[in-house]
Amino acid sequence: MIRPPPCFRRWGTAARAPRDRRYDWAYLFGAACPQRRVAAGLVMPTANAETMSLHLDAISRKVASGAHAILVFDGAGYHGAAALSVPDNITLLRLPPYAPELNPIENVWAYLRANKLAITVFDDCDDIVNKACDARNFFATDPPRIAAITTRHWATVSP
Repeated sequence: MIRPPPCFRRWGTAARAPRDRRYDWAYLFGAACPQRRVAAGLVMPTANAETMSLHLDAISRKVASGAHAILVFDGAGYHGAAALSVPDNITLLRLPPYAPELNPIENVWAYLRANKLAITVFDDCDDIVNKACDARNFFATDPPRIAAITTRHWATVSP
């Protein structure tokens, strides 16, 4: 019989990971421009039209002077709400339903969950917010990572 190394779990048993039955929420909003290698994001206590409008303002400030951004987004209700305030230098491009693979930011969320936010027990809501901010800053301050994770060859613009 071959025995697995001690770091592996025993056959038929659940893997060990810290867990906590309490829950609280923080919402990480994010956008990235792979060509310019910049990202914008906010950590908010709720996800609604008001917080999405704040996020769009943050993105608007990152758009290059004289440029116009096309923001790919999914069908979440607050993304297309009538109360949404969209800056003049941003156009929203809604994805078809059930097509998250077309949204480059989904890869960022998967990356951050796997590398910064996984298997974590948070002390309280402030700890959730701090760790979400740390994860966002980890991504946003690394231009090569921004380009590597969010570049889609079908979405490039030719000069």
